[in-house]
Amino acid sequence: MRVVDTSAWIEWIVDSPMAETLAPELPPKDRWVVPTIVLFELTKWADRAEAPAKVGRLISFASGCVVVPLDEPTAIQAAQLARRHDLATADAIVYATAAATGADLLTCDAHFKGLAKVAYFEKRAP
Repeated sequence: MRVVDTSAWIEWIVDSPMAETLAPELPPKDRWVVPTIVLFELTKWADRAEAPAKVGRLISFASGCVVVPLDEPTAIQAAQLARRHDLATADAIVYATAAATGADLLTCDAHFKGLAKVAYFEKRAP
């Protein structure tokens, strides 16, 4: 199982140069864990980018994945991880969801660099 962080989703969706690097790292759809906070972040991003068609595509794709809502134990673990690793709330929820599901995390977000069970890919300069 693999959680794909919002940063990696966006690179994949916009087909950036990083998307080519990430492509072999993306799991089969049934092993793709999607925390609900990632759905929130992606919808917010698509709305800001004025790309309503992308929202529909995102939701459609995610519906075939393992969507994981935030529950009480994961919220508590996220708070602990936020403090321990100096993570923002959304990042801590994503990381805690990965831990709760036994998944690793695929990301381009430097906040996760060096953390256990994280596949971090640094974004290339434009």
